Amino acid sequence: MNKNISIIILAAGKGSRMKSSTPKVLHKISGFEMLYYSIKEAQELSDDIHVVLYHQASRVQEAMEKYFTGVNFTMQDHDNYPGTGGAVMGMNLKYENTLVLNGDMPLIQKSELEKFLDYKDSAIVMSVLDLNDASGYGRVIIQNDNVQKIVEQKDCNDAELKVNIANAGIYCFNTKFLNENLAKLNNNNAQEEYYITDLIELAINQNLKVSPLVVDEDNFKGVNSKFDLANAEVLHQNRIKKEFMTAGIIMRMPDTIYIEANVKIEGESILENNVTLLGNTTIINSHIKTSSVVEDSILDNSDIGPMARVRPASVLKDTHLGNFVEVKKSNLNGVKAGHLAYLGDSTIDTGTNIGAGTITCNYDGVSKYKTIIGKNVFIGSDSQLIAPITLEDDTIIAAGSTVSSDVKSGELFISRAKGRTIKDFFYKFFGKK
Repeated sequence: MNKNISIIILAAGKGSRMKSSTPKVLHKISGFEMLYYSIKEAQELSDDIHVVLYHQASRVQEAMEKYFTGVNFTMQDHDNYPGTGGAVMGMNLKYENTLVLNGDMPLIQKSELEKFLDYKDSAIVMSVLDLNDASGYGRVIIQNDNVQKIVEQKDCNDAELKVNIANAGIYCFNTKFLNENLAKLNNNNAQEEYYITDLIELAINQNLKVSPLVVDEDNFKGVNSKFDLANAEVLHQNRIKKEFMTAGIIMRMPDTIYIEANVKIEGESILENNVTLLGNTTIINSHIKTSSVVEDSILDNSDIGPMARVRPASVLKDTHLGNFVEVKKSNLNGVKAGHLAYLGDSTIDTGTNIGAGTITCNYDGVSKYKTIIGKNVFIGSDSQLIAPITLEDDTIIAAGSTVSSDVKSGELFISRAKGRTIKDFFYKFFGKK
């Protein structure tokens, strides 16, 4: 952690282009709010972090306090000092440099932010993009490695229109300069707002150095719409998956796979196409087949799917789940459930086989109950296990049984209505053709 930098994160905006009642910075990519990523990376650099709030401030603060401590949340005086310049006013900053980030840039990384600290003699270091086509952007005019001015596109002359350097929106200020010049900002513009970019002109007029830092657009991409959000998530997903594949994980058609940011994958695991891994899931030496979903669970030396679902608080070890098997809040150790089963609130031990159509009936409409199944239990197809219930080691449940009481070790349990036939009933009911 660098003890020489304070960080301000701007998160006050409504984000009207998102067309949502949710504050812009609380929209999620890869399982977490956009603002989460800004704070997370900031905490890698500094212990003096200030998050500026205004729109739905309490909602944003409560969401972030689920993850972070030691963050200073500040309410912008929006009525008197609107705009990005107003957002950074009134801060009690600890260190000689201040980095200003945006809460809607979820792709930012510590390694990129550290580059701002390489400039020791600058009043301002500003991030810029070197684009193939800067149409629509304000241009940053640079001479001798020093920013000369920022020109909005509508104000550019012909020479300036040919410039493809644009403002990326993140700045590192000398804190003394920042404190001395914020009071010089004015809102004499069409929006009647105080702009942080006006500090660039103030520094230039004082013959102070404003250094441009060329950055990667993919790391500094802002999100202003649901379309931007989707594009940012694609980039973030590619980053997550590349890291796992580099570490030795096999992914088939990785573009179809979705992995949230807290997921851990270890060993020689395989993910087939359309797999979804959510929450605090851990996959160890396991094979997740096509279109399976795992959420907040642990899979160790197991295989599931295709089209299996493992819901939260489940642990599978040395276990096989086939297609259309759903597990919820259960611990399976050395179990086979080949197809079409629901196992909820269960503990199932080694050598047990779960037949097709087996259901643990764990909910009576009011409470959830446990099913405990021992070792080497054979459960026939289409069985209903009505919890709370215990099936001891070495038991057999005959196909089609409804079990509502414990079964002792070595027993066979069978419950079937006596079958009967009615001769020629088909012809009587439908008539002969």
